[in-house]
Amino acid sequence: MSHFGEQADNHNSTGALIPSNRWGTDVSIDAKLVKRNLSDIKDKIAPCKPRIIGVTKYYGLSSVVSGYEAGLRDFGESRAVEAVKKIEALPNEIRKNSTFHFIGHLQTNKAEKVVKYFDIIHSVDSLKVAAAISDVSCRLNKREKILLQVNNAGEEQKFGYGMEGLVNDFPEILKLKGVEVIGLMNMAAFGASREVLEKTFRELREFRDGLEHKFGAKLPELSMGMSDDYEVAVKEGATMIRIGRKLFT
Repeated sequence: MSHFGEQADNHNSTGALIPSNRWGTDVSIDAKLVKRNLSDIKDKIAPCKPRIIGVTKYYGLSSVVSGYEAGLRDFGESRAVEAVKKIEALPNEIRKNSTFHFIGHLQTNKAEKVVKYFDIIHSVDSLKVAAAISDVSCRLNKREKILLQVNNAGEEQKFGYGMEGLVNDFPEILKLKGVEVIGLMNMAAFGASREVLEKTFRELREFRDGLEHKFGAKLPELSMGMSDDYEVAVKEGATMIRIGRKLFT
């Protein structure tokens, strides 16, 4: 049974699960292919213009390079050790001009590595994790942007806050000096019907609106939607979509 950080967008074009030993594969990715796929995605969600995050976690260094050449500037990774090696190997221009998103489950002992190399962490699912990120950020003289992960898909194997738990912790998270809470993220159940997808994404948007009203907070970002459901997510208000397979294959 996989957890949230290992499930996101890990199915190939036939629907088969990509095995864990495919992480960091060296298969070469063609920039022209990525550019065509990116254009197709933009056409399907027009006139909306969410931030498109190229999820490169199942692909090698060429996916980031080709994605950058195709016009992507946002890249998502889920495993800290493998991701850092990939980022360190990138040309300076790409590292300097790209935004790196950590989208997998974060263990507190990996907080320093992730804060050092990533600009935005999407998967903060507890006050303990938020506090660990804040502590590291303060030591690095940085204020890390984070999104709070909500598990409203009804799947026990996924990481993420329950809504009541997040309401309880939210005031304490806002007090942390080393983090800036910029929004929420979620993931819909794989293979869910359109009706269920709409409900899952709409519920997160409405919950975000409620948090803003209750606590006087600004939470502009909603990270929701992947290769199989990004069109639904965008219609329900996604400002960030996390796309892997539909970009790189």
